[in-house]
Formats: sequence, C-alpha cells, structure tokens
Amino acid sequence: MAVKTASRPAAHHHARLRPPPARRLPRVRTVLVAGLAYVVAFIFLFPYLVMLLTSLRPQDSLRDATFFPSEWEWSNLANFWSSGLAGNLVVTLQVAAGSTILVLLVALPAAYYSARHNFRGRTAFLILVLITQMFQPTAMLVGIYREFFQFGLVDSIWSLILVNGGFNLAFAVWILNAYFSSIPRELEEAAFIDGNGRFGALFRITLPLAMPGVITALIFTFIAAWNEFVVALTLTTTPANQPLTVALNSFIGQYQVDWQNLFAGSVIATIPVIILFALIERKVVGGLTAGSIK
Repeated sequence: MAVKTASRPAAHHHARLRPPPARRLPRVRTVLVAGLAYVVAFIFLFPYLVMLLTSLRPQDSLRDATFFPSEWEWSNLANFWSSGLAGNLVVTLQVAAGSTILVLLVALPAAYYSARHNFRGRTAFLILVLITQMFQPTAMLVGIYREFFQFGLVDSIWSLILVNGGFNLAFAVWILNAYFSSIPRELEEAAFIDGNGRFGALFRITLPLAMPGVITALIFTFIAAWNEFVVALTLTTTPANQPLTVALNSFIGQYQVDWQNLFAGSVIATIPVIILFALIERKVVGGLTAGSIK
C-alpha cells in the first residue's frame, strides 16, 4: 500500500513536466482565404484612400504623377465649414434620420403582424410589398414632383423624408418579417403566462431577438437616404434646403472641376456613416441573444 501511495505523486509530477502541445500552423486554405479577403478589402478601400489624398493636395499639384502629395493642404478640409456646406450636411442628417425613423415606425408593426397572423391576402400583401421594391424613384420622378407640388411640399425637407422612407419601406418589411417569423411563438406565449401583454412580449422578447434585422433595415435605409441624389436635385431649389449630395455638385462646373474641395466634402460626408457603423456593429452580436434569457 505504501508503494502505491508513493507512485501517485510521481505520476502527477511527470504529467506536469510534459511539454505543451505544439501550436498547429494555419492551413494553406485558411491562409489563401485570409489573403484573398485582404486583397478584396484593399480594392474596396483604395478609392477612399485616393479621395482622401486628393482632398489634401494643393490646386497646382492635382496633376502630379506622385501618389502622395508633395505638400499637404489641410485647409481644404477647413474650407468645407466656411463654404456653408455645414448647413447642407445638417439637412442630409435630418433627411436620413427622419426617413429611418419613419420606415421603422411603419415597418415594425406591419412586419410583426404579417409574421404572426395568417390573415386572408397575406401572401398577396407580401408580394405587393416586394413589387414596390422594383420601382425606382427616377422612373416616377415626374409624378412625384407633381404630387408634392400640389401639396405645397416642393423645396421642403419633409418631401425628401417621405420619398426616401416610402422607397425603402418594402425592404424593411421583408427583412423584419423574416426575422419575426424565425422567432418561436413559444417565447411570446411564455411571456403571456408571466403576465405580459402583446406589447410587453414584443418589446421585451421578440424585438430584442429581431435586433439584427432592425439594425440591417436601419443601416440600409439610412445609407440609401444619405446617398440619394436625383429626387433631392428635383424637389429642392433653395441651396439652404439641399442635402449634401446636391450641394457638392456645385463644385462641378461646365469647364472646370474643383477636385480638392469636392473630395474634401466627400471625405467629410462619409464620416457620419462610418460613425454609425462603429456604434451599431457592437450591438449586432448582442441582439442575437438579447431577450432569450429571462
């Protein structure tokens, strides 16, 4: 018995002295996929890098063959605020935010009801929503202008909010309907047993689980309204009421293009979208499991 008792610590001692397992090198396929991903990312980011460098070039060095400017003209970015385009940036923020809020207010109840109730004409309703996504604002521009002209909404921010919200509503309804349909009804029924009503179950259980779809609809609507140009150019005439996409067009003349100021304004115009992605990306993973644990 004494020999057996002494052998156990020795065995544990040898187990502790074992060398750690060697780290496996990544597979060739993993390295190739990662390298291809970096190449694709560089291809997409390269135009933004060129835009940033061009915005910092002096006027007399725009045609230089060098990739980096010989002199850095930081005043091009400062001229954006002194040129009055800051007001147009505020208009763009109002239009994009207003359109996003309008779409979410309409799409959330429509998608939730169509996902939870098998009413008569449900399939026809979803198909009709999908058909509206096929129409482009450019093809209906004349009718849109006449309609807003009769209501006295031409050259108004509200007209841009309504148009951008209406043309992005179909996508939001479809994607939210898919997310609501994928959430089991038993979770809501359990909330009903605990004393929650329909709205309580929606806001405490279903909506947190569908947050990835809500965020996707939010991003899609915000960026589409932020980048819209044709409708804004048609419905707005006063420079103070024009969004930034239309105001930047003033740097393009008939015989000359003010490239450095045009690109400087474009760089500043992309900053709010980057900030939006940075703030929302952290909440996407949390929205996958939020609300599933009581």
